[in-house]
Amino acid sequence: MRLLFLGSGSAFTVGADNFHSNLLLISETGRKLLLDCGSDIRFSLHEADLCHRDITDIYISHLHADHVGGLEYMGFRALFDPDCQKSNLFLSQDLAGELWEKTLSGGMRCLEGDIATLDTFFTVYPIKPKGQFLWEGIQFNLAPVIHINTGYFVMPSYGLFFEIAGVKIFLSTDTQLCLDVVGSYYEQADVIFHDCETSQFPSPVHAHYHQLVTLPAAIKQKMWLYGYQPGSLPDAKRDGFCGFVKRGQTFEFL
Repeated sequence: MRLLFLGSGSAFTVGADNFHSNLLLISETGRKLLLDCGSDIRFSLHEADLCHRDITDIYISHLHADHVGGLEYMGFRALFDPDCQKSNLFLSQDLAGELWEKTLSGGMRCLEGDIATLDTFFTVYPIKPKGQFLWEGIQFNLAPVIHINTGYFVMPSYGLFFEIAGVKIFLSTDTQLCLDVVGSYYEQADVIFHDCETSQFPSPVHAHYHQLVTLPAAIKQKMWLYGYQPGSLPDAKRDGFCGFVKRGQTFEFL
Protein backbone atom coordinates (compact mmCIF):
# COMPACT_ATOMS: atom_id res chain seq x y z
CA MET A 1 0.00 0.00 0.00
CA ARG A 2 1.34 3.41 -0.99
CA LEU A 3 0.32 6.87 0.22
CA LEU A 4 1.10 9.58 -2.33
CA PHE A 5 0.86 13.29 -1.58
CA LEU A 6 -0.47 14.79 -4.81
CA GLY A 7 0.15 18.11 -3.11
CA SER A 8 1.16 19.29 0.33
CA GLY A 9 0.23 22.96 0.23
CA SER A 10 -2.48 25.13 1.75
CA ALA A 11 -5.63 26.50 0.13
CA PHE A 12 -3.53 29.45 -1.09
CA THR A 13 -0.78 27.46 -2.77
CA VAL A 14 -0.04 28.82 -6.25
CA GLY A 15 1.87 27.52 -9.24
CA ALA A 16 3.04 24.03 -10.16
CA ASP A 17 5.62 23.76 -7.36
CA ASN A 18 2.89 22.51 -5.05
CA PHE A 19 -0.83 21.76 -5.02
CA HIS A 20 -3.60 21.43 -2.47
CA SER A 21 -3.03 18.81 0.20
CA ASN A 22 -4.90 15.98 -1.49
CA LEU A 23 -3.56 12.49 -0.89
CA LEU A 24 -3.89 9.23 -2.77
CA LEU A 25 -3.86 5.74 -1.26
CA ILE A 26 -2.92 3.14 -3.85
CA SER A 27 -3.65 -0.51 -3.07
CA GLU A 28 -1.92 -3.58 -4.45
CA THR A 29 -5.09 -4.36 -6.42
CA GLY A 30 -4.88 -1.00 -8.20
CA ARG A 31 -7.75 0.74 -6.43
CA LYS A 32 -7.06 4.37 -5.63
CA LEU A 33 -8.65 6.25 -2.74
CA LEU A 34 -8.41 10.02 -3.10
CA LEU A 35 -8.34 11.73 0.29
CA ASP A 36 -9.99 15.08 -0.44
CA CYS A 37 -10.48 16.53 -3.90
CA GLY A 38 -9.46 20.17 -4.19
CA SER A 39 -10.05 22.52 -7.09
CA ASP A 40 -6.61 21.87 -8.62
CA ILE A 41 -7.05 18.08 -8.68
CA ARG A 42 -6.87 17.79 -12.47
CA PHE A 43 -3.43 19.40 -12.43
CA SER A 44 -2.05 17.47 -9.46
CA LEU A 45 -3.24 14.18 -10.96
CA HIS A 46 -1.62 15.09 -14.28
CA GLU A 47 1.70 15.87 -12.59
CA ALA A 48 1.55 12.38 -11.03
CA ASP A 49 0.89 10.80 -14.47
CA LEU A 50 -2.69 10.01 -13.45
CA CYS A 51 -6.14 11.22 -14.49
CA HIS A 52 -9.79 11.13 -13.43
CA ARG A 53 -10.22 7.57 -14.76
CA ASP A 54 -7.73 6.27 -12.19
CA ILE A 55 -9.74 7.36 -9.14
CA THR A 56 -12.01 4.58 -7.90
CA ASP A 57 -12.87 6.05 -4.48
CA ILE A 58 -12.96 9.47 -2.80
CA TYR A 59 -13.08 10.55 0.85
CA ILE A 60 -14.12 14.10 1.76
CA SER A 61 -13.13 15.60 5.13
CA HIS A 62 -14.95 18.96 4.96
CA LEU A 63 -16.44 21.45 2.54
CA HIS A 64 -13.72 24.01 1.79
CA ALA A 65 -12.82 24.32 -1.90
CA ASP A 66 -9.28 22.97 -1.50
CA HIS A 67 -10.96 19.76 -0.31
CA VAL A 68 -14.09 19.57 -2.51
CA GLY A 69 -13.57 22.04 -5.37
CA GLY A 70 -12.53 19.30 -7.81
CA LEU A 71 -15.65 17.19 -7.35
CA GLU A 72 -17.54 18.97 -10.13
CA TYR A 73 -14.77 18.06 -12.55
CA MET A 74 -14.59 14.46 -11.30
CA GLY A 75 -18.38 14.07 -11.37
CA PHE A 76 -18.88 15.42 -14.87
CA ARG A 77 -16.00 13.35 -16.23
CA ALA A 78 -17.54 10.22 -14.71
CA LEU A 79 -20.91 11.05 -16.27
CA PHE A 80 -19.76 12.03 -19.76
CA ASP A 81 -16.54 10.03 -20.29
CA PRO A 82 -17.64 6.55 -21.45
CA ASP A 83 -14.35 5.08 -20.25
CA CYS A 84 -14.79 6.40 -16.70
CA GLN A 85 -16.72 4.73 -13.88
CA LYS A 86 -18.44 6.61 -11.07
CA SER A 87 -16.25 6.86 -7.99
CA ASN A 88 -17.43 5.72 -4.59
CA LEU A 89 -17.77 8.78 -2.36
CA PHE A 90 -17.25 8.40 1.39
CA LEU A 91 -18.09 11.25 3.74
CA SER A 92 -19.79 11.94 7.04
CA GLN A 93 -23.56 12.00 6.70
CA ASP A 94 -23.71 15.52 8.13
CA LEU A 95 -21.66 16.69 5.12
CA ALA A 96 -23.51 14.87 2.34
CA GLY A 97 -26.57 17.13 2.11
CA GLU A 98 -24.60 20.36 2.40
CA LEU A 99 -22.02 19.16 -0.12
CA TRP A 100 -24.76 18.95 -2.72
CA GLU A 101 -27.12 21.74 -1.73
CA LYS A 102 -24.55 24.38 -0.75
CA THR A 103 -21.49 23.48 -2.81
CA LEU A 104 -22.14 21.45 -5.97
CA SER A 105 -25.79 21.76 -7.04
CA GLY A 106 -25.46 25.25 -8.52
CA GLY A 107 -23.28 23.96 -11.33
CA MET A 108 -24.28 20.29 -11.47
CA ARG A 109 -28.04 20.10 -10.82
CA CYS A 110 -29.22 21.03 -14.32
CA LEU A 111 -28.61 18.49 -17.08
CA GLU A 112 -30.10 18.47 -20.54
CA GLY A 113 -33.47 16.83 -20.04
CA ASP A 114 -32.88 15.91 -16.41
CA ILE A 115 -32.34 17.19 -12.88
CA ALA A 116 -29.30 15.64 -11.19
CA THR A 117 -28.53 14.69 -7.62
CA LEU A 118 -25.24 13.79 -5.95
CA ASP A 119 -26.00 10.14 -6.74
CA THR A 120 -26.04 10.98 -10.45
CA PHE A 121 -22.29 11.48 -10.33
CA PHE A 122 -21.04 9.36 -7.42
CA THR A 123 -21.97 6.22 -5.51
CA VAL A 124 -22.44 7.86 -2.13
CA TYR A 125 -21.67 6.18 1.20
CA PRO A 126 -22.74 8.47 4.08
CA ILE A 127 -20.96 7.61 7.34
CA LYS A 128 -22.20 8.22 10.85
CA PRO A 129 -20.19 10.93 12.67
CA LYS A 130 -17.49 9.12 14.63
CA GLY A 131 -18.26 6.12 12.40
CA GLN A 132 -16.02 4.24 10.00
CA PHE A 133 -15.83 2.85 6.50
CA LEU A 134 -13.97 -0.07 4.96
CA TRP A 135 -11.75 0.18 1.92
CA GLU A 136 -9.53 -2.65 0.69
CA GLY A 137 -9.86 -4.35 4.06
CA ILE A 138 -8.73 -1.24 5.96
CA GLN A 139 -11.02 0.34 8.55
CA PHE A 140 -10.96 4.13 8.39
CA ASN A 141 -12.27 5.77 11.55
CA LEU A 142 -13.61 9.30 11.25
CA ALA A 143 -11.90 11.58 13.76
CA PRO A 144 -13.85 14.80 14.43
CA VAL A 145 -11.54 17.82 14.55
CA ILE A 146 -12.03 21.51 15.34
CA HIS A 147 -11.34 23.49 12.19
CA ILE A 148 -13.75 26.42 12.49
CA ASN A 149 -15.89 27.30 15.50
CA THR A 150 -18.33 30.08 14.59
CA GLY A 151 -19.29 30.67 18.21
CA TYR A 152 -22.65 29.11 17.41
CA PHE A 153 -21.58 25.76 16.00
CA VAL A 154 -18.47 23.85 14.94
CA MET A 155 -18.09 23.33 11.20
CA PRO A 156 -18.17 19.57 10.52
CA SER A 157 -14.66 18.40 9.68
CA TYR A 158 -13.11 14.96 10.04
CA GLY A 159 -9.62 13.57 10.06
CA LEU A 160 -8.93 9.85 9.71
CA PHE A 161 -7.38 7.23 11.97
CA PHE A 162 -6.51 3.94 10.31
CA GLU A 163 -4.00 1.10 10.31
CA ILE A 164 -2.03 -0.32 7.38
CA ALA A 165 0.29 -3.31 7.77
CA GLY A 166 0.41 -2.83 11.53
CA VAL A 167 1.19 0.90 11.26
CA LYS A 168 -1.36 3.19 12.96
CA ILE A 169 -1.81 6.43 11.06
CA PHE A 170 -3.53 9.67 12.02
CA LEU A 171 -4.32 12.12 9.22
CA SER A 172 -5.49 15.38 10.76
CA THR A 173 -6.86 17.10 7.64
CA ASP A 174 -7.51 20.80 8.45
CA THR A 175 -7.57 21.42 12.18
CA GLN A 176 -6.68 23.75 14.98
CA LEU A 177 -4.38 22.42 17.66
CA CYS A 178 -6.93 20.96 20.08
CA LEU A 179 -5.29 18.43 22.35
CA ASP A 180 -8.50 17.73 24.23
CA VAL A 181 -10.08 16.58 20.95
CA VAL A 182 -7.26 14.81 19.07
CA GLY A 183 -4.66 14.18 21.76
CA SER A 184 -5.60 10.52 22.05
CA TYR A 185 -4.93 10.04 18.33
CA TYR A 186 -1.47 11.54 18.79
CA GLU A 187 -0.76 9.01 21.50
CA GLN A 188 -2.09 5.99 19.60
CA ALA A 189 -0.59 6.74 16.20
CA ASP A 190 2.74 5.47 14.92
CA VAL A 191 2.74 8.09 12.15
CA ILE A 192 0.97 11.46 12.15
CA PHE A 193 0.36 13.59 9.05
CA HIS A 194 -0.60 16.99 10.43
CA ASP A 195 -1.99 20.23 9.07
CA CYS A 196 0.61 22.96 9.64
CA GLU A 197 0.23 26.65 8.91
CA THR A 198 3.47 28.55 8.36
CA SER A 199 2.03 31.98 7.55
CA GLN A 200 3.69 35.08 8.98
CA PHE A 201 0.21 36.17 10.04
CA PRO A 202 -1.37 33.11 11.70
CA SER A 203 -5.05 32.40 11.23
CA PRO A 204 -7.06 30.94 14.12
CA VAL A 205 -8.32 27.93 12.12
CA HIS A 206 -5.16 25.89 11.49
CA ALA A 207 -2.49 24.49 13.76
CA HIS A 208 0.49 26.82 13.34
CA TYR A 209 4.09 25.66 13.37
CA HIS A 210 4.78 27.82 16.43
CA GLN A 211 2.14 25.84 18.31
CA LEU A 212 3.12 22.40 17.05
CA VAL A 213 6.76 22.92 17.96
CA THR A 214 5.74 23.05 21.64
CA LEU A 215 4.39 19.49 21.55
CA PRO A 216 6.30 16.77 23.46
CA ALA A 217 9.27 15.26 21.63
CA ALA A 218 7.61 11.84 21.62
CA ILE A 219 4.76 13.27 19.53
CA LYS A 220 6.87 15.40 17.19
CA GLN A 221 9.22 12.56 16.31
CA LYS A 222 6.38 10.71 14.55
CA MET A 223 4.78 13.78 12.93
CA TRP A 224 5.02 14.84 9.29
CA LEU A 225 3.81 18.37 8.48
CA TYR A 226 1.76 19.39 5.45
CA GLY A 227 -0.78 22.02 4.40
CA TYR A 228 1.76 24.82 4.65
CA GLN A 229 1.97 28.15 2.81
CA PRO A 230 4.40 29.00 -0.02
CA GLY A 231 7.76 30.45 1.00
CA SER A 232 10.64 29.49 3.24
CA LEU A 233 10.02 26.85 5.89
CA PRO A 234 11.44 26.32 9.37
CA ASP A 235 13.94 23.52 9.95
CA ALA A 236 11.38 20.95 11.06
CA LYS A 237 13.88 18.11 11.50
CA ARG A 238 16.03 20.27 13.76
CA ASP A 239 12.92 21.00 15.82
CA GLY A 240 12.19 17.30 16.27
CA PHE A 241 9.62 16.59 13.54
CA CYS A 242 9.95 14.06 10.75
CA GLY A 243 9.91 16.99 8.32
CA PHE A 244 7.66 18.82 5.87
CA VAL A 245 6.01 16.60 3.27
CA LYS A 246 6.92 17.52 -0.30
CA ARG A 247 4.62 17.32 -3.31
CA GLY A 248 4.93 13.88 -4.84
CA GLN A 249 6.38 12.28 -1.71
CA THR A 250 5.34 8.67 -1.24
CA PHE A 251 5.09 6.58 1.90
CA GLU A 252 5.18 2.80 1.60
CA PHE A 253 3.36 0.56 4.09
CA LEU A 254 4.32 -3.08 3.54
